Amino acid sequence: MSEPDRYAVVGHPIRHSRSPLIHGMFARQAGDRLSYDLIDAEPDAFETVVREFFAAGGKGLNVTVPHKRAAYQLAERIGQEAALAQAVNTLSLEHDAIRGDNTDGIGFMRDLTVNLRQSVSGKCVLILGAGGAARGIVAPLLGGGPAELWLANRTLERAHDLRQAFLGLGEIVVSSFEDLDQLPPFDIVINATSAGLTGVQPTFPGNLVDSGSFCYDLVYGAEDTPFVAWARAHGAGQAEQGWGMLVEQAAESYLIWRGHRPDTSAVLATLAT
Repeated sequence: MSEPDRYAVVGHPIRHSRSPLIHGMFARQAGDRLSYDLIDAEPDAFETVVREFFAAGGKGLNVTVPHKRAAYQLAERIGQEAALAQAVNTLSLEHDAIRGDNTDGIGFMRDLTVNLRQSVSGKCVLILGAGGAARGIVAPLLGGGPAELWLANRTLERAHDLRQAFLGLGEIVVSSFEDLDQLPPFDIVINATSAGLTGVQPTFPGNLVDSGSFCYDLVYGAEDTPFVAWARAHGAGQAEQGWGMLVEQAAESYLIWRGHRPDTSAVLATLAT
């Protein structure tokens, strides 16, 4: 019997990743024979690790922090979503060339609109943070037709730079964190900062949310993330963390690699327990 097809996720650090569990469930559901490993690679070793993986017969890689921009620069062919985000979270081989795709935005919007039943159309939306995580969700959010899309960041210059990258897709209003206390509550507030990864408590003003606000943290954890706790403490109507985005973006990667999209409901139910 031939060896199972090999896949992996590469990041630094990577021990916490639930991707092997998720893709293992996808494979059992589909009857696919594959392995899925964790690869810890420091930034200066990333390109070597990727090239050696594919040279040894690997079929596909997920890419996570801090390598998504490096993966974009490494890829020889780029999918549309990755080109817009200028970041790659899924690598595969296409006619012996390394192809880079970005499934983060698709996964986020599917979780937001399908699993959590939130419509973006006509809503006032605020993204907190202007780094790589925000870059992956701006285009699909604009595609959802919000009444307003605001982008706030500690450094205003970085928010302007991100806005500039998406000119032509829709209007984005930028703000510094310091000026957020002047704004009325938003319908949807999305945390795209990395503060939750280190347990740092948000210092955003409470006026950003009220009982009609839906809050979403791209970060996830076994307990409420600091942002989810902040949102609930300030009276947000609903606050969710990014488990669903994790599963849905993984399903999109699986589709790229295997040609069929898994059913995510059983995986979401498992992670929710």
